[in-house]
Amino acid sequence: MENPRHRRLMDEDEDPGSALSVDSTESRWVFQEDEDPSEIEEYDASDMRHQSMFDSEDEDNADQRLIRTGPRIDSFDVEALEVPGAHRNDYEDISMGKRIVLAFQTLGVVFGDVGTSPLYTFSVMFRKAPINDNEDILGALSLVLYTLILIPLVKYVLVVLWANDDGEGGTFALYSLICRNAKVNLLPNQLPSDVHISGFRLKVPSPELERSLKIKERLENSLTLKKILLLLVLAGTSMVIANGVVTPAMSVLSSVNGLKVGVDAIEQDEVVVISVACLVVLFSVQKYGTSKVGLAVGPALFIWFCSLAGNGVYNLIKYDSSVLRAFNPIHIYYFFARNSTKAWYSLGGCLLCATGSEAMFADLCYFSVRSVQLTFVFLVLPCLLLGYLGQAAYLMEHHADAGEAFFSSVPSGAFWPTFLIANIAALIASRTMTTATFSCIKQSTALGCFPRLKIIHTSRKFMGQIYIPVINWFLLAVSLVFVCSISSIDEIGNAYGIAELGVMMMTTILVTLVMLLIWQMHIIIVLSFLVVFLGLELVFFSSVLWSITDGSWIILVFAAIMFFIMFVWNYGSKLKYETEVKQKLSTDLMRELGCNLGTIRAPGIGLLYNELVKGIPGIFGHFLTTLPAIHSMVIFVSIKYVPVAMVPQSERFLFRRICQRSYHLFRCIARYGYKDVRKENHQTFEQLLMESLEKFIRREAQERSLESDGDEDTDLEDEYSGSRVLIAPNGSVYSLGVPLLADFNETIIPCFEASTSEDVCPASPKPPVLDAEQLLERELSFIRKAKESGVVYLLGHGDIRARKDSWFTKKLVINYFYAFLRKNCRRGITNLSVPHSHLMQVGMTYMV
Repeated sequence: MENPRHRRLMDEDEDPGSALSVDSTESRWVFQEDEDPSEIEEYDASDMRHQSMFDSEDEDNADQRLIRTGPRIDSFDVEALEVPGAHRNDYEDISMGKRIVLAFQTLGVVFGDVGTSPLYTFSVMFRKAPINDNEDILGALSLVLYTLILIPLVKYVLVVLWANDDGEGGTFALYSLICRNAKVNLLPNQLPSDVHISGFRLKVPSPELERSLKIKERLENSLTLKKILLLLVLAGTSMVIANGVVTPAMSVLSSVNGLKVGVDAIEQDEVVVISVACLVVLFSVQKYGTSKVGLAVGPALFIWFCSLAGNGVYNLIKYDSSVLRAFNPIHIYYFFARNSTKAWYSLGGCLLCATGSEAMFADLCYFSVRSVQLTFVFLVLPCLLLGYLGQAAYLMEHHADAGEAFFSSVPSGAFWPTFLIANIAALIASRTMTTATFSCIKQSTALGCFPRLKIIHTSRKFMGQIYIPVINWFLLAVSLVFVCSISSIDEIGNAYGIAELGVMMMTTILVTLVMLLIWQMHIIIVLSFLVVFLGLELVFFSSVLWSITDGSWIILVFAAIMFFIMFVWNYGSKLKYETEVKQKLSTDLMRELGCNLGTIRAPGIGLLYNELVKGIPGIFGHFLTTLPAIHSMVIFVSIKYVPVAMVPQSERFLFRRICQRSYHLFRCIARYGYKDVRKENHQTFEQLLMESLEKFIRREAQERSLESDGDEDTDLEDEYSGSRVLIAPNGSVYSLGVPLLADFNETIIPCFEASTSEDVCPASPKPPVLDAEQLLERELSFIRKAKESGVVYLLGHGDIRARKDSWFTKKLVINYFYAFLRKNCRRGITNLSVPHSHLMQVGMTYMV
């Protein structure tokens, strides 16, 4: 029967309240026991008043007392010393010649989407605001010119591109950057040691300002603000995925529409059929990756931009060069004064000239900021401006051709070559946006906001080029429905504007937060950026929403479905993780379980996969109650994604020892960035893991020997004694029996139950005293022998179900929607390709 004075002493790993408060360099309180110094457990001094003592029936021995020790030893402290520098995606040391070549290569990857916008911008604008006289053309052209200058150039090229996450762009890259500077991630698996990853370093050039600290504190202390931030990120991501549907539909349909200009007998239904065939081919070859056809991508886009500029110059010279007056913004005022409501409608079409701006940021991972800026300023922007000026010059004399402005303005002799290169450019733009969608989904999966799916890496050179089969065919199906049900360029263009503006507004808000929190810019500059660009985007958004009843609402429904999937997955994952934290085991409870069941240690290594980064998962209790034997060494492995792009291989594994050395229990956290590629097989993973474990043990022994105070001989000898005792702060004495989970080949007879000093286990022959070096080699030899005996993967499948007294909405979300997603997603272990003969699975259901 338990003595009420006996309380359980929990280590830092078992105390949820102290999970985020202990830094890896802090001193901490531990109990000094009859073990080697490397076997002591860790405690947070600030939480000692909440801690309790091990269960015991004895108060007669007084061989232990609470002492203050040095820094805690993590395996990361080993690897971090060997990393020469942060893993970065910069190009600071390349020559100017290579920089120019790199800038040329960006054409095919980054600028395909924005480069094809002249195909449909004027056509959509003038269908919503028909041309009455030449002043309308000048006003529409002025709108397009300044939209190009303000959004793609000023906002994205000059500002947003600098808000990259160590070379990575996109909505989730911004969220990752913010999570690294403030604890706003709702999943409570952050570790103090995460901030020491090389890629985690914050590049803040000036001292922290008081305003930045206040914003950080407010974000970290407000659950509401954290949820709002996450909802904004999910909304932006859902719009990116919607872009992956509407971009191929718009680009392909508008380019094929050129047939109606070149061939009079072509009807709209035939254009739709040809567009459907092109989309099927486009998504079917997506699995081969952009790199497989990379040799043709860059030159094709270069020819396309040159043709835009050439046609523009030709039309300016032949028709009306007076359209250059459109650089005077007064014509925008005249355009609205003459057309009022129709001009307002045409803003949705005007925005199409800036589509692809977000793709420039999302595809930043392949190139440097400088190369993208150089290419846009000196090649892409001038060609686009000349292309729009040339179309406007042609329309000054041919008002009736406004419905097909681009192909009508092409000289007759150059029509078919231009038509061919336009279709190639449209296909390239569609492939690029689809790949960017895959990348965005991978980022959201890594940060716990999307179900795990099969991901195929299509390029060894560009590791960011990926292919997700399920998403690819899903996007194809929705695109086909979109083209077949809404064949009008106007309606698809309106849907395109909705998806693009949704992403743009989320990016504006997140970059504003980056300016305040990380860049620490003057408040006037920050407010100017927010007011100008968010205000401009809201004006455009009001225009596209005004026309939502024409069929473009479908894209909003699609985005809402994707938002719901991400929200449900994030909510369920967070609830599951929090439940596992509450139900994790303590070391003494685990010992009692094994004692009552007669659990023994068998040769070999057991890798128990779980999501907890602290504490012993409750699923391990199921293994103890189900199996008659546990492996001689057990490693709790947690696959964790941290808010950085990539984690260097030398910093991949974080090890900690659980309990005492004789338990041979370790925790391993395998850390990955959201852009990391996990392609190792299980043999490679095991080899890397064991090498890191040996390195950790050697470093641990080295640190302990440096901290030794001359009493190590006594501690080493007492490691084999039959009891451990502990003195509580109030002077009470507790006796701890020999660990239940002792080595399977130990010569001592373990005493499984707590006992008094008179009832200790029968003494066994005392082995010779070992020094620190001998003890180290003995443990390393034990690990190698366990490895030779085999490695078994212990998988614990934890599911959650809503309690009977829960709200109906919670039951619906958890028991049906989340359960469906979890049942159909991939398990985390699947990336290692572990053979079934090495797997052992136990299921557990938590009621939440």
